[in-house]
Amino acid sequence: MSSDSVITHVVAALAVVVAASHALGALARRLGQPPVVGQLFAGIALGPSLLGLAPGGVYETLFPSEIKPILSALAQVALIFFLFAVGYELDLGMLRGQRSVTTVSVSGFAVPMLLGAGIVLLLPGLFADANGDRPTDLTFVLYMAIALSITAVPVLASIIKDQGLAGTRPGTVAMASAGVIDALSWPVLAVVLVGGVHGSAREWGVEAALLVLYVLVMLCAVRPLMARWIGRPGTPVSRQVPVAVTVALASAWATNALGLHVIFGALLAGVIMPRRPDGSPDGRLLRPLQDTGGLLLPMFFAVSGTAVVLDGLHSSDLLLLAVIIAAAVVGKVASGTLAARAGRLPWRESLLIGVLLNTRGLTELIVLDVGLRAGVIGPRLYALLVVMALVTTAAAGPLIRLLRHPADALPAPREGHRAGGSTPEIWSGPEAVHDPAEPVPDQGPLPSPGGEPAPRA
Repeated sequence: MSSDSVITHVVAALAVVVAASHALGALARRLGQPPVVGQLFAGIALGPSLLGLAPGGVYETLFPSEIKPILSALAQVALIFFLFAVGYELDLGMLRGQRSVTTVSVSGFAVPMLLGAGIVLLLPGLFADANGDRPTDLTFVLYMAIALSITAVPVLASIIKDQGLAGTRPGTVAMASAGVIDALSWPVLAVVLVGGVHGSAREWGVEAALLVLYVLVMLCAVRPLMARWIGRPGTPVSRQVPVAVTVALASAWATNALGLHVIFGALLAGVIMPRRPDGSPDGRLLRPLQDTGGLLLPMFFAVSGTAVVLDGLHSSDLLLLAVIIAAAVVGKVASGTLAARAGRLPWRESLLIGVLLNTRGLTELIVLDVGLRAGVIGPRLYALLVVMALVTTAAAGPLIRLLRHPADALPAPREGHRAGGSTPEIWSGPEAVHDPAEPVPDQGPLPSPGGEPAPRA
């Protein structure tokens, strides 16, 4: 295939993927679901499981093997921008003075991990069969523990907003706890993969030492340099964004060279990015990266969908799927509910927090993609875990509507306003964590105290 033909196929594939993702995302929203659910279905529908069944070789014509590396590269770039934004928005300072958040986050992380490891140890034969007879070793056990402990922060933020829970106690506790769970999950996943990829103790030690050195360089050298660059008086945002993109891409390359996925470098680049004096991320810097990642993320859904081969599943996989879904739901809902109740929250609010923490969505897909690329999981188990992510995410909306009290439907707090005094902050302005599939809307200038619109910065 000539270079011109490759470009033509890539452009055509991009058009189809973006259109299908947008259409099914909009349909999901009309059905009361977050758009990411529709986009996940779009990725699977464009894969070999559905489009591949169409007569006339439609799938092979639209996605020839020659363009798949290019689409995969675009998907990885989308993840770099997305994880950079996630890292930039992580704020562990929200834990201060929040006993319920600490209890819920620790429980919502540890209990699902124990259940994920437990079902592997109890049913090693089922997992070995579904995973292509790959070894059910310590790396696999710990990976499954992480896979069941994930909560998708951006999708959760979208659900909280759509369900009218922004600014309520269940919404703020769930959102803050999900951020802490994410902050705990990524380092553990990195350690698991480093230990799994490098078999000997010496190789593992060398890679771990290099990883620690890399983190120290980012914290002690790159962060101060970034602070000086961004903090210079009169530095326009047009100069800040390219520098931030360069740091994100270079950091992603560094972790990939160390044997880890690019997402770890992108996440750390976001974490070390200097913030505004009040500790919040700079929306002018964050918005372009979120918008760019949002435009490219459909490619990640499409690439992920090509790995989901539903017709390759066996009848025994249905039992394993039921076990995985049950463990995932019980681990999140029960642990979140009981932990919130231990923090003296009412039963209904506690159960609502547990349901919210059961949202996995896009973040789960990223973890599954990492495991598939690292060879920890195979195509069949990958497909089962993708279905689990879809089921748990899609179940959140209906369950919330059953549990929500009319008094929960409160307006979201204004930008920079803390709901309920000491509760964790949920931003509703341009800096808000939002559905990655939808660009942050231009909300216009905020009104000044006198009632007139304030001039833009």
